[in-house]
Amino acid sequence: MALLREFCAENVERVPAALAAGAGRIELCDNLAVGGTSPSYGVIRAAVGIVREAGTAVMAMARPRGGDFVYTAAEEQMMLDDVAMARSLGVDGVVFGCLTADAETGEAVVDREMTARLVEAAHGPVTDESGAEVPPVMVTFHMAFDELTEERQREAIDFLADLGVERILTHGGAAGTPIADNLDHLRCLIEHAAGRLTILPGGGITFENAESVAEALGVQEVHGTKIVKLG
Repeated sequence: MALLREFCAENVERVPAALAAGAGRIELCDNLAVGGTSPSYGVIRAAVGIVREAGTAVMAMARPRGGDFVYTAAEEQMMLDDVAMARSLGVDGVVFGCLTADAETGEAVVDREMTARLVEAAHGPVTDESGAEVPPVMVTFHMAFDELTEERQREAIDFLADLGVERILTHGGAAGTPIADNLDHLRCLIEHAAGRLTILPGGGITFENAESVAEALGVQEVHGTKIVKLG
């Protein structure tokens, strides 16, 4: 099976070139300088049109702001609205991550209630204005996952797999660390997931090292802003 390269795109400008260079899926967002936020209605609609012509897939970010991944009730509603909008526009999936603090230890943990509501917004039954059913879309839990301790990551994998989340995007270590330093931990995550969901490695993976990283981990998908060679 050919390696699927998910290209992280800020808006639409580089999407056609990324697809031409071999991207098999697009993660669409805005504001990459803060790690990505929700793209607009117009950007999503344009990207879906481009991607459909190429016969590939597009995942839309649902994140109301940069900064941490602990959200208020108002911000949760924004994310629910973004998921609904993206789904109505024909995306193949949505990308989000919600954390909270454990009441006893203060450790970062997945916000289970908020995550469940967002997954339901992506997977649950929805009809459009004409009454036609809108297909469910995939869910990726993004690199908020990397804020968790190793024990909490294993718990998160179990919870997200049970919830039906399709994949987790992770660098396997702290932001900015070389991907080569994180391969052992990524292998542990993949082993724990045991095929229940996909562990999607990202961060520091480029068109130059994608094949070697994928081979070292035994994965079929990789993610990055430089995952294909542009220009």
